[in-house]
Amino acid sequence: MAVFDAKDIRNVILLGHSGCGKTSLVEALLFAGGAIPKMGSVDEGTSVSDYNEDEKERKCSISSSIISFVSDSKKINMIDTPGYMDFVGEIVGGLRAADASLIVINATSGMEIGSERAIKMSKEKGGPCLFFVNKVDKEHSDFKKCVDSIRKKAGKGCVVVTYPIGEGPSFKGVANILTRKGLEALSDGEKGQAKAAIDSFSELVAETDDNLLEKYLEKGELSVEELKAAFKKAVTDSKIYPILCGSSVLNKGIEELLEIIRTYLPSSLDRPKETALKQDSSDKIELSCDPNGPLSALVFKTLADPYIGQISIFKVFSGKLQSNTGFYNVTKGAREKIGQIFSLLGKTQLPQDSIQAGDIACVSKLKDTETGDSLGDEKNSLKFEDIKFPEPAISFSLKPKTRSDEDKISNALHKLTAEDPTFKVTREEQTKELIASGMGDMHINMMINRMKTRYGVQVDIGTPKVAYKETITSKGDSQYRHKKQTGGAGQFAEVWMRIEPLDRGGGFEFVDEVVGGAIPRPFIVSCEKGVKTALQSGVLAGFPVVDVRSVVYDGKTHPVDSKDIAFQTAARQAFKESMRKAKPVLLEPIMDVDIVVPDEFMGDITGSLNSRRGRIMGMEPQDGSQVIKAKVPLEEMYKYVNELKSITGGRGAYTMTFSHYEVVPSNQAQAIIDRASAAKKEEAEES
Repeated sequence: MAVFDAKDIRNVILLGHSGCGKTSLVEALLFAGGAIPKMGSVDEGTSVSDYNEDEKERKCSISSSIISFVSDSKKINMIDTPGYMDFVGEIVGGLRAADASLIVINATSGMEIGSERAIKMSKEKGGPCLFFVNKVDKEHSDFKKCVDSIRKKAGKGCVVVTYPIGEGPSFKGVANILTRKGLEALSDGEKGQAKAAIDSFSELVAETDDNLLEKYLEKGELSVEELKAAFKKAVTDSKIYPILCGSSVLNKGIEELLEIIRTYLPSSLDRPKETALKQDSSDKIELSCDPNGPLSALVFKTLADPYIGQISIFKVFSGKLQSNTGFYNVTKGAREKIGQIFSLLGKTQLPQDSIQAGDIACVSKLKDTETGDSLGDEKNSLKFEDIKFPEPAISFSLKPKTRSDEDKISNALHKLTAEDPTFKVTREEQTKELIASGMGDMHINMMINRMKTRYGVQVDIGTPKVAYKETITSKGDSQYRHKKQTGGAGQFAEVWMRIEPLDRGGGFEFVDEVVGGAIPRPFIVSCEKGVKTALQSGVLAGFPVVDVRSVVYDGKTHPVDSKDIAFQTAARQAFKESMRKAKPVLLEPIMDVDIVVPDEFMGDITGSLNSRRGRIMGMEPQDGSQVIKAKVPLEEMYKYVNELKSITGGRGAYTMTFSHYEVVPSNQAQAIIDRASAAKKEEAEES
């Protein structure tokens, strides 16, 4: 593929609810642009975008795919994203590289949750946006209703550019409000509506330019040529959001959409300059989209291809990069050598001699580079702001099925987490469990399926164990004598100990109050070792002990039999006996949870949080929604994402971070202790 100047490149992200027809629209655009000889089908598994086996099986997009093709001397890079919000990380990464958003609306379903979220995310990004109302040929389609709902969500700048000729099974094509082509094919009733659409279009475009508005008010109309220039600027400046319509399956309304993309959507040159930080500095630098500037690029997606290996997809914001050279990874502080540069047409790799500012490309088999890394020149290295991927909302424990799976799981998980930053895997030190976290049930299940099909690793999944801890609420005192006499040398130690509670988060303190050498200094050290061993397993349910002060204040020794191991044992037992007397309790992790919900679901959400032992700390209004701030036990949050989706119809979202540990209510504590005892008994029987 030839090298293109930034002015001739369009980087467009496709967004919309699952099932609205984004992938079919990509096929239609590729066919209309002459990039493919025949349109593929999602149902038949022959589309360019959905090329992974799991996507073919589910008949829906799971990963974003990059579709680069040339149409009328313009290079178009489309980023086709999944509609399910479980895969929202794909959208976040894609938005970082796109210069405009194309939001697809299903004409039969109208405004859906995924469409609402797409509008919100696109507006937060701040770039130009256009809408395509798809499936106008289907029974029960309603173009007018879709337009009204788009305007309600996206604002009064939304303007109809193509109008359907007929609707439902009688749909024949589109009339173009901008060029006035096809208006003669409208029925008498449709002509009246189209005339109103032309007036509305002319008025909205004129309002974006003072000179044009004056002319419009004088004449009452504007020529097509006058409108075109102002329309392009208004779209680029996000003052106008065009609405087009058609049917991707029938390939109607597609040429008009392609023309809008080529002619009226902005290139990277037309967008505000990107900013980056100078390495080891807080100085922000504005980057010109200039092929002769220093190389600055950002990796916004990683693919883990089972045959080729890791593929890093990046956008070049400044400078150029040639095949078979290299670059400096600013984020990692490492140099990388590269082989062939490619543009992507789904899974097809199109070789490029070089790539320059404003374009998107990929390279394979990089050693240190990951999603979110800034690439550049070592002498003039700039770091872009991190891509803010959402935190995972649901967690499961993973356990390899066999020894063979155990050997392979680490490599498989590394590849999957590199590919998807919203999929995270941690090992919980206390419970020794491998915890996989993701955006929802579908996300986790898809990753587990990929582990099996791509890497031959099978796992059992379960609800993670909560990392409970134990502590005390009062003082406890005991003395313990350890005496062991065998055929050879014996063991003797006596330790007198007092324990006291510390403030929450106080950890552990060891205090030596022994006087007169009742316990020699070397054995005091042994006592501390013994207590630290006891801290690993409390007396209630075997959880780690925290927030306690241990005071050794007296003891006895034997001139021959006292030794390190004896005092470790005596101190450990003295601690356990003291703890039993100090009113021990269980502690559980409490999370800070921020839940964003539409206003109408406030009552239901506060009720659901109360039922999960949550405490609402406050609320903040946010553009038609409320942010509920609450503190909720972690135990209650593992599968909360499913309940939240159910209550809000998928429109709610939450983030959570660890806050502090808190005493478990007594009625809950006994059940936890009983479960821990049963688990220990089971482990003992197995061994």
